[in-house]
Amino acid sequence: MAKITPREARLRRHRRMRVEIQGTPSRPRLSIFRSLNHIYAQVIDDSAGVTLASASTGVPDVKAKVDGQKKIEQAKLVGAQVAREALGRGITQVVFDRGGYRYHGRVKALADGAREAGLKF
Repeated sequence: MAKITPREARLRRHRRMRVEIQGTPSRPRLSIFRSLNHIYAQVIDDSAGVTLASASTGVPDVKAKVDGQKKIEQAKLVGAQVAREALGRGITQVVFDRGGYRYHGRVKALADGAREAGLKF
């Protein structure tokens, strides 16, 4: 039997969570992906299969703000940015999809940043 890598374990957790979590037009899904150097967030309507808003530390307008900051502070700014984009499209409530990651550190900081910017979940 092959050993399960941490990435495979995360993907298993994510698939298990996605059975319960679905984004709808009235309440889309806020999905997170965390890499070693960056963090990405998308607001997704799963019924139409459309990304409604997105932000990451690699986007030029966010990248200028996050240079020289710690990863947790960068995640908070990304959360605030994706919330501003979502609110601009009239989205006030989302379902939070942590992507199989623990609700801790950068994932929690992104969620807190989105909440402080006015997104409800």
